[in-house]
Amino acid sequence: MASKKIGLYFGSFNPIHIGHLVIANHLVEYSDLDEVWLVVSPHNPFKKKKTLLEDHHRLELVRRACESYEKILPSDIEFKLPQPSYTVNSLAHLKEKYPNSEFCLLMGEDNLNTFHKWKNHEVILENNQIYVYPRIADNGHENQFTKHPKIIHVDAPIMQISSTHIRNAIAEGKNVTPLLPAEVWKYIDEMNFYRK
Repeated sequence: MASKKIGLYFGSFNPIHIGHLVIANHLVEYSDLDEVWLVVSPHNPFKKKKTLLEDHHRLELVRRACESYEKILPSDIEFKLPQPSYTVNSLAHLKEKYPNSEFCLLMGEDNLNTFHKWKNHEVILENNQIYVYPRIADNGHENQFTKHPKIIHVDAPIMQISSTHIRNAIAEGKNVTPLLPAEVWKYIDEMNFYRK
C-alpha cells in the first residue's frame, strides 16, 4: 500500500474557525500532503486549562467543521495519551499506530520562534518535516530553524482570526457567524458556549 503523507495541525480549536480551515485546505490542496488531520489537544502545556471547553465538545466542533472536506479529518489521538500532551510523544504514538504513513507538522511562523522550547524538538526535526505558514505578527524574522532542510515554508493565506477574539465577541453578544462554519456556530449557539 502506498504510504500517505499526513499533515498534523495541532490545536486547542477553542473554537475552530474558518482561519484554521483555510490554512488546512491550502496545505492539502497546494502541497504534497494527502490529508491534514486537525489534532484536538486536550491540554497544551503552555495554556491554562480553565479557559478551554471540555475536550469532547471541542472535538465535536472540529468534527462538524470537517464534514464538508474529504481530505481534512478530525483527530482525538491525544485524548488517549498522558497529559499534558507533548508533540514528540504524539508523533511516536502515531508512527507506531500507522507505520505506513509519513507524518509532518503544520505550524505558524510564530510557533517556529518558540520551537526550541518544545520537548525533544531535535528528535521531532530529525524525524519529521515541518510545514510553516506565515503569521502577520512574525515580521519575517529569521531564527535558527528558518533554513533547516526539514522546514518547508508554505505561502498560505495570512489569517488574522483568533479563537480568543471569537470567544470574547460571543461573550459580548456580537455576530460571529462569518468567522465560523455554519455547523460549528449552530453547536456553539445550541450549547450556549462562551456566553457570559
